[in-house]
Amino acid sequence: MRITISMLILLLASAALAACANAPAATTSGNAPSGYKNLTPAQLNQMLATKDFLFVNVHIPYEGEIAQTDAFIPFDQVEQNLAQFPADKNAKIVLYCRSGSMSRTASETLVKLGYTNLSHLDGGMVAWENAGLPRIRK
Repeated sequence: MRITISMLILLLASAALAACANAPAATTSGNAPSGYKNLTPAQLNQMLATKDFLFVNVHIPYEGEIAQTDAFIPFDQVEQNLAQFPADKNAKIVLYCRSGSMSRTASETLVKLGYTNLSHLDGGMVAWENAGLPRIRK
């Protein structure tokens, strides 16, 4: 059997499409597997324009902040500081840190404590600044 170039191209294209169909989707936003949403800097910036949520910096030590931050609660002391979070476990809360790892940990803790409307800034203040948005440093 003789394979022509067009048959080879068709075969390679089919294989590439099949591989893409089976690959997990890469996302930087949406629902994270552990019950909170990942936000991009653009999404958070848009949300801040009509802010209707508790905005918490969980990074330790202090590495700066994003304007309109409501509270500073260390990621590893969330449980000990529940009084600073809304009593309503359905209240909208957005967490952030420098790189996203501490806010992810804090989000997971709050999910385990029953909070249901959580988001965190994926990539943290690093991603925020890389998107051309200002970080406040005091």
